[in-house]
Amino acid sequence: MKSTTVARNYAQALLLAADAHGMAVVERYGQLMEAVAGAVEADERIAVALESPRVSKAVKAALLERALGDLAPAEFVRFLQAIVRRGRQGLLREIAQEYQALVDLKLDRVHAGVVLVEEPDARLEKQIVERLAAAFGKDVRAHFRAERGIIGGVVVRVGDRVYDGSLKRKLAVLRRKMLTGE
Repeated sequence: MKSTTVARNYAQALLLAADAHGMAVVERYGQLMEAVAGAVEADERIAVALESPRVSKAVKAALLERALGDLAPAEFVRFLQAIVRRGRQGLLREIAQEYQALVDLKLDRVHAGVVLVEEPDARLEKQIVERLAAAFGKDVRAHFRAERGIIGGVVVRVGDRVYDGSLKRKLAVLRRKMLTGE
């Protein structure tokens, strides 16, 4: 719980800094945080270098500067250096997640997991996103996946709510009603 609070505080600070430069920078910082967190998770050498007490904080800061100098704004690099200086580099993934959650809140955006029997084409994706946006009254970022087990229909997950319009569920309900005589 404490790490989540710390991560959220860092994410709020980054969002404040990014927001001063406009929405394009807010989105860009989110992409950069995801990329840095992903790189640390994907390459054990990066994680070891950032976590090792044998590597001085000054060397870690220089490594970040060299690695990101041409790719990221100086302000963003300084933010990462501050994280490392305070020994919070283990929270990079959590900070990235908290940052994205704050951006979603700021933009009144929700993420929806959409399960269909097969991968949708662009037209169907657009229709689903438009209907979800109308239903929720928010900007919707849909994440599609195919799952043959639902037989047909659609299952949508937004946050902790699941809207199950699958044929599999409808058949299970019908079966239960027939067996219980409802």
